[in-house]
Amino acid sequence: MVNRAFISQTFPRLTVWDEENFRGSRRIFTGNLGIRNIDNILDGIESLRFFSTSGNATLVLFTRTRFRGNFRVLRGNRSIADLDDFINGNDVESLISSNQRLTLQQIRNIRSSGQLPSGYRTI
Repeated sequence: MVNRAFISQTFPRLTVWDEENFRGSRRIFTGNLGIRNIDNILDGIESLRFFSTSGNATLVLFTRTRFRGNFRVLRGNRSIADLDDFINGNDVESLISSNQRLTLQQIRNIRSSGQLPSGYRTI
């Protein structure tokens, strides 16, 4: 019998709400992941909290779906009460939540390929 290891990633923890100011229905995601289209989660994510015990944790917000368009990089713990017009007047359409530091070059590679690094879940 082969023993299989199961690794549970607790951090980062991304909590999202379908209304501004952390109201309405919520959903919690853990581990390294990317959400290709935030409109598909809870009929649209309007606010979020990003938490990690790592100072290198990275949250990347994109102006287009599938990790395309302009982006904004946030490091460390964040609470964003309203995602509307968050990136230079543009709404957030997709995001990446990572417990490790993503460099600008890594983010640009993700943007151009639309693919997350190995070990990331895509939602």
